[in-house]
Amino acid sequence: MYRTKNCGELRKKHEGQEVKLAGWVHSIRIGGKFGFMDLRDRYGITQIFFKEKFTEQLKDIKRESVVSVSGKVKAKPKANPKLQTGEVELTAEELKILSPAEPLPMELDESIESTEETRLSYRYLDLRKPRMQKNLILRHKTAFAVREFLNKEGFIEIETPLLAKSTPEGARDYLVPSRVNKGKFYALPQSPQIFKQLLMIAGYDKYFQIVKCLRDEDLRADRQPEFTQIDIEMSFIEQDDILSMCERLVKHVFKKVLNIELEIPFQRMTYKEAMEKHNSDKPDLRKEGDKFKFLWVVDFPMFEYSEEDDRYKAMHHPFTMPNTIDFSEMDKVLSKGYDLVLNGWEVGGGSLRIFNTEMQEKVFSALGLSEEEAKSKFGFLMEAMKYGNPPLGGIAFGFDRLVALMAGETSIREVIAFPKNKDAEDLMTKAPSDVSKEQLDELGLKLK
Repeated sequence: MYRTKNCGELRKKHEGQEVKLAGWVHSIRIGGKFGFMDLRDRYGITQIFFKEKFTEQLKDIKRESVVSVSGKVKAKPKANPKLQTGEVELTAEELKILSPAEPLPMELDESIESTEETRLSYRYLDLRKPRMQKNLILRHKTAFAVREFLNKEGFIEIETPLLAKSTPEGARDYLVPSRVNKGKFYALPQSPQIFKQLLMIAGYDKYFQIVKCLRDEDLRADRQPEFTQIDIEMSFIEQDDILSMCERLVKHVFKKVLNIELEIPFQRMTYKEAMEKHNSDKPDLRKEGDKFKFLWVVDFPMFEYSEEDDRYKAMHHPFTMPNTIDFSEMDKVLSKGYDLVLNGWEVGGGSLRIFNTEMQEKVFSALGLSEEEAKSKFGFLMEAMKYGNPPLGGIAFGFDRLVALMAGETSIREVIAFPKNKDAEDLMTKAPSDVSKEQLDELGLKLK
């Protein structure tokens, strides 16, 4: 065995026990005939005391080397309150170097700032920092709490395809060429929107998924080309049903993960009021000193005019239910859409969906999609809607954004294990990268 205890486990009750620890060398101090090592893993740090026979060996060990140490637990004369294990230390009887480390290309001391380029290039080192470990553990606990709540509420987690059909509206798709069907492409999903609507038609009235989504859009602190959603869809509901369920979900997560008691229901504000009073559809309503202020923004415009394309587009997506059947003044049509805002960040968005073909065709027509285009892009959904489509609605939480706010971070990169930079590059693996001519030939592609 490499270890019988972890580096955050030993307490005074373990005094006198023979144990074995393994981890990374956090620091080494040699004074006179004796030496000390702080040994670290993700659970914590334990101080190791070394007698004179080990001092020469200690001089050759570099920081961040991986070692295994056997010895006896001993109470310290004076406890160190900064460490969970601060009441005890391990008196070493055996030391093994499992993997020596070379000099580090970046500092792991939290007090020393490294550039983002360095941090992302050596992300596996950056992830050793307590801050990053804390954030990823919080992310895990949040996902666990979400699944716990939704399972108790009767939801089923169902996976949907990553290789899908390219559809209009929204951000640009990431396209994947097909080797078997040359000249044709899959699209990586911007969201599981169509699939979750099909699941409602299939009778799975409470669906959820913690799912990867991919969008080729300009990046900023709260955006990544690949990000994670808590995707939820329900049948036989009105707007209040799903908003109430989401409030109880968020309340459960904050209590379980942060031990914070949120007050529900959350405040609601129309899109018109938000824009007129705050000049933003995601206003930050925190007062000085509530740390977390949730807000529902409702009654969004159904359509927004695109100067670039000289036509109206769906503000959310073309499956959102409008609040009227009269489209004579498109700029005045409102949708049954809703966003959840936290501290000025949009952390969730959804709507009630159109559930009859006549209304869906009317929306497609208003968006300038011909019958042939609509059939080409959404024919499978339109066909499915003919065979019994229940009233339905859903929401997608930006999981990365939610966790970042819970962690007190200002960028979602700080809660994602291996994020891209602002140019959508992975500086560690050097993606995206060139591919060989042979690979392109196999796919039937030629670069300009």
